[in-house]
Amino acid sequence: MASPDNVLFLLLLPVAAAQITAGPCSGCGPLSLPLLAGLVAADAVVSLLIVAVVFVCMRPRSRPTQDGKIYINMPARG
Repeated sequence: MASPDNVLFLLLLPVAAAQITAGPCSGCGPLSLPLLAGLVAADAVVSLLIVAVVFVCMRPRSRPTQDGKIYINMPARG
């Protein structure tokens, strides 16, 4: 029996196989080097953008305390 992680893959496998058609196709073959380099560069830029957005959103924000004191063991006050 397949694990629950692979069930979706096994259900979608016949759908993906049905999309493949036999016969000649125009423009089939490996990608050109400039197109492949552009895709890799675009992927790297998007990945770095996602990492930067997550980093900016998750950094702790410093809030000043109301009375200027730092309360170490009182999470609600500091």
